[in-house]
Amino acid sequence: MKINSVFLRNECVLPSQLDLLQEPFCNGWTEAIGTVASELDAAIRGAGWHFMWTVDSQASQALGRTAETAIHRALARALPVVKRRFNAAELDSIHVTNFPGFRLARVSVQARQIQS
Repeated sequence: MKINSVFLRNECVLPSQLDLLQEPFCNGWTEAIGTVASELDAAIRGAGWHFMWTVDSQASQALGRTAETAIHRALARALPVVKRRFNAAELDSIHVTNFPGFRLARVSVQARQIQS
């Protein structure tokens, strides 16, 4: 998982010419694989659509034995809180704190909107 990764709601409609690999991430959300927000933005705008950035952001934190597990759990908590009117989210920040035996991840996601 890296900064600027993009997550799409399951019902998010994309331009037909956009061939985007998606992988289920958590309940109601998929991860756009192999792209970051700036690349997806260029592709969507190239198709004549809009990939809008909003000021609505959500943050969450979670524990895990590894940093990756903690980050995944924190994202799985943050994404469902993104308002329903937005159909995408961008991973804005990740901060992992190491403790003996576990990791604490803090993440924030920025709501995005894809539309024609």
